[in-house]
Amino acid sequence: MIPTEYCSGCNPVNISEHGPCSLHPYGNSGKQVPPQMFQESKQNQVTASEDASDFDIVKATQYGHLERCKELIEGGYDVNEPDSETVTLLHWAAINNRQDIIRYYVSKGAVVDAVGGELLATPLHWATRQGHLGSVTLLIQYGADPMITDAEGCACIHVAAQFGHTSIVAYLIAKGVPVNCQDSTGMTPLMWSSYKVASLDPTRLLLTFGASTTMQDSVKGNTALHYAIETRNTLAVSSLVSAGANFDITNIQGLSAYSLLSSPKTSSWLGKKVLDKVAEHSALLQRNTICGRITGDKRLRYYTMISVPFLIFYTVGMTLDSTLPYLGKAGLLFGAGLLVHTASRHLLDESLINILPMSLYFATKFYFYLTWLIWLSPAMSTLTSLVFLSVSLILWHFFIKSWRGDPGIVATTQDQKFRTIIELAERGGFDTQYFCSSCLVRKPIRSKHCSVCNQCVAKFDHHCPWVNNCIGARNHRHFIGYLIMLVVMCLFLLYGCSKFWTAACPLRLTYPTFWHKLWAIAICDSWVFWIALNALLHTLWVSMLLACQAYQISILGMTTNERMNAGRYGHFSSGKSPFSRGPLQNCVDFFNIRCLGLLRPDNTDWMATYHNTPGIAPHGYQFV
Repeated sequence: MIPTEYCSGCNPVNISEHGPCSLHPYGNSGKQVPPQMFQESKQNQVTASEDASDFDIVKATQYGHLERCKELIEGGYDVNEPDSETVTLLHWAAINNRQDIIRYYVSKGAVVDAVGGELLATPLHWATRQGHLGSVTLLIQYGADPMITDAEGCACIHVAAQFGHTSIVAYLIAKGVPVNCQDSTGMTPLMWSSYKVASLDPTRLLLTFGASTTMQDSVKGNTALHYAIETRNTLAVSSLVSAGANFDITNIQGLSAYSLLSSPKTSSWLGKKVLDKVAEHSALLQRNTICGRITGDKRLRYYTMISVPFLIFYTVGMTLDSTLPYLGKAGLLFGAGLLVHTASRHLLDESLINILPMSLYFATKFYFYLTWLIWLSPAMSTLTSLVFLSVSLILWHFFIKSWRGDPGIVATTQDQKFRTIIELAERGGFDTQYFCSSCLVRKPIRSKHCSVCNQCVAKFDHHCPWVNNCIGARNHRHFIGYLIMLVVMCLFLLYGCSKFWTAACPLRLTYPTFWHKLWAIAICDSWVFWIALNALLHTLWVSMLLACQAYQISILGMTTNERMNAGRYGHFSSGKSPFSRGPLQNCVDFFNIRCLGLLRPDNTDWMATYHNTPGIAPHGYQFV
């Protein structure tokens, strides 16, 4: 038996090397082992490669000596005989992740759900506590019941949540354990995770599975949010608040999550998003006042976010075009900026900030068209105006496809998610490169989870704020078409402005220097100059984005995400893209050019191509 000083719950010693102690075989959160004792144990430990002929059955099990275990069992040792603390051999095999020995003991009739140890726990509890996913899946395959509770009233899912073993939590839920399963004190896995685990998962995973944020335990009356606040678990608080946790539920002491979050002591460690939610909730509570009703109106906030770019664009243009003196124009613009900044603190919604760039795009395009119709078209031929209109229609076609089209979202049903989790767990575990703990899906190669859209996207390129959508396998071509037509439209607009200036400011264009001419056209019609300036800026930055995209697609054979994060993906270890087939063929593949069958583009379905699918990728690349 392993000495008491080396209790698995009392020190950081690797349990697979030393095994649990005789006093606390299931672990305890008590004392720390003295450093010198740890060093002595390292010197006295026996490796699996050394002679184990004198090992007793427990020690042979702990150290994984299958042959010695077989020898003793075949010699007459009862596989179900417990020790003085009712601990069975299967417990020792489970806590040390000795899967071969587990298989052997079960084949010899070991009771899978034997109860033993100080906490009257099953082997499945022991394996769960140590995070041994392999042993957990193996025991459940052999019929272990994950709903059995130990002496503390905890089922295996509560133990997994307490210790942050996300993969085990996912596997147990996929095998049918209720996500809101309560222990003897009414604690749910989400409560335990929020209380004990400082990392993002398994809290995020449980929320994705639909864990209740309103349930209360039977002792304190706390919700998961109460427990997260109690332990200053910033990530858990943020996840729960983002998931819509109720602020108004009170515990036995009469304290609500809102009263705790609005305390000055608490607000010092909260993130901005949580503080914004608290402020929003405060506004809702004050809706009995006129200001409260205005600032708390969601629809008003939404339409404010949409209309602000339109108002700012128009205000700047009209101010520049006014007859006010230059100092007056500067003062008016400064005052308008100050007013917008002040109003935004009360009317703009942080949760809707993603629509602001797209609203700015709509505003600029609206005034581009208005300027063309009122100012520029009289100076243009009918044919030019028709071409401009045609270009605009093609632009909007590509824009709508990029904006509203499916970028390649990797979506599955709940049953498919469970099957994927079970398959991955029983095949050796989860890897974040292959499995998304947010979407609970198996990730195709070249895919990525978008934190803005909260979706996994196949052949993910980037999230574009200007179309408020991800760019991926199914809308990337449309996005390139959108960029091309946007540049063409802006060039047409600049051409129209030049024609307007030629007609409206002919004498001023004869000024001797470039800067004199620029100033002349600026004061000739300041609104048209303001529009031209925006068109020029659009042309420059969109052209640079288009050039970058073209370089990545044709030369590198990569997406933006792959170019920026190549070090995260094993298939880019050589520094080159395994998906590149040369500049010309890369373009043929991307645009799916067939040319009456003369060209053969790659037809890989990136929505359903995974890391272990051989022979599908370009030039025989193997997904491993």
